Amino acid sequence: MIRAHSFRRVAVLALPALLGGCVVAGDVRPYPPMAPIQPVIAAPAYATPGAIYQAGGGSGLSLFADKRARDVGDLLTIQLIENTTAQTNASTQVGKESSLDISAPSIFGAPVTLNGRDVLSTSASGSRDFDASGRSAQSNRLQGNVTVTVVQRLPNGNLVIEGSKNIRLNQGNELVQVQGIVRPADIGPDNSVLSSRVGDARIVYGGRGAIAQSNAMGWLGRFFHSRLSPY
Repeated sequence: MIRAHSFRRVAVLALPALLGGCVVAGDVRPYPPMAPIQPVIAAPAYATPGAIYQAGGGSGLSLFADKRARDVGDLLTIQLIENTTAQTNASTQVGKESSLDISAPSIFGAPVTLNGRDVLSTSASGSRDFDASGRSAQSNRLQGNVTVTVVQRLPNGNLVIEGSKNIRLNQGNELVQVQGIVRPADIGPDNSVLSSRVGDARIVYGGRGAIAQSNAMGWLGRFFHSRLSPY
C-alpha cells in the first residue's frame, strides 16, 4: 500500500516535468541543414572537332559579370514577403425518424386481452438528429530581409541557398531561417530575390523568451487539449 501511494506521488510530481520537457513554451525548432541535392544530369554534348564554338567544350567564358550571386559561398538577400489567408466552412445535418405499430391479433374473432387490456399490441418510435458546423480561418504575414549563402550550384545553374538571422532583444531571441532553391534569372540587380520565387522554400520564424512564453499555453492546458484528456 505504501509503495503504491509513493508511486502515485512520484508520478504526479513528474507529470509537469515530462509535459514541460516535450515542448518548450515559445521555442522554435529550425530546419536541419539542407542535404546536397542529387540532380538529374543530362547526357553530355560531344564537341565538334574544328569548330570555333564547340558544344560541351567546358564551362562558358563570362566577358561581363555583375555582383549577383552565382557560385558557392556567395551571399544573396531574400526579401520575405509572405501573405497567406485560409478559410474553410463546414456544416452537416442528419435526421432520421422511424415508427412501428403492431395491432392486436384476434383469435376466433376475439382479441386477446388480460383484465380488459390488449396484451399483444405494441408500438415503437424513434428519432435521431445530428447538427454540426465548423469554421476555421487563419491569416499570416511575414515581411523582412534575410541574407543567405549559396551552398550548392546545380548543373542547370540553379542555386541552393541556406541562411538564418538571430536577433537578441531585451526580452528574448528571434530566429528567421530560409532554405530553398533560387533561379539566377529571378535575382534582381541589387542581388536580391523575392521569397515567392524560392523553390522548395523552408521558412521559419519564431522566438524564445519572456514574450514568447507569455503567448504559449501552460503544461496543464496542453494536457487537457491533448489526446490524453478524455474530455
